[in-house]
Amino acid sequence: MHDDDRSLIEAAFADPELLPDAVEAVRRTIAALDRGEIRVAEKLDGTWIVHEWVKQAILLYFRITEVRTMGAGPFEWYDKIPTKTGLAEAGVRVVPPGVVRYGAYCEPGVVVMPGYVNIGAHVGAGTMVDTWATVGSCAQIGRDVHLSGGVGIGGVLEPPSARPVIVEDGAFIGSRCIVVEGVIVEEGAVLGANTTLSASIPIIDVTGPEPVEIRGRVPANAVVVPGTRAKDFPAGTYHLQTPLLIGYRTETTDRKTSLEEALRTFEVEV
Repeated sequence: MHDDDRSLIEAAFADPELLPDAVEAVRRTIAALDRGEIRVAEKLDGTWIVHEWVKQAILLYFRITEVRTMGAGPFEWYDKIPTKTGLAEAGVRVVPPGVVRYGAYCEPGVVVMPGYVNIGAHVGAGTMVDTWATVGSCAQIGRDVHLSGGVGIGGVLEPPSARPVIVEDGAFIGSRCIVVEGVIVEEGAVLGANTTLSASIPIIDVTGPEPVEIRGRVPANAVVVPGTRAKDFPAGTYHLQTPLLIGYRTETTDRKTSLEEALRTFEVEV
């Protein structure tokens, strides 16, 4: 069924006149996303693969849905996409006024404080989406991840071929961090509070005798904190934001113990 739907969706995305033939395929695809049967991106043989047709389905879904009034108790929304339902059966805790949008999938044990999880996102078991943290459209968040208060995980919906932001299992993202433009935070990494990562901002590994630039990813178990470096401009020399990789978490089977050691050793604010 998914292969047939994929063909219809790809054809409709290339030629909008074919959209009427793909409406049900789009709806089935979004429903499958919501149930966790498919996902926007997944790791296969150690490499993250983006399923472009699934992102195309999300974009087409916006075209075939109409804005309508929705409500829950005293709350009212006016939007195209409803909030996720069946949370108790799914084993997902959402604290008011937190929102998980239809078409996002949260594995059992996910806790969403008053934060937000957008369509296309996938959040792994045991992960905490803390207060005012946001998980953007199509972002892939692993298991046992902590997204601290005010974290912004950017959405990457267009172009459909673009890799979404990915945070792998066991990572700890400190308060007010921002991760955008398809950056991968690899397994077990720690970001100190207020760290900003994008595809264009280099991370400087300062653990060796010479600085080494890394772009687009945070290595597994790395500890990264905010930093700056000087850059010359016609108007003078100014300091630009440049995250610093200052060390690595200790290898241990107990992630919580490892995290505490990392924060104590490197004096990382969270």
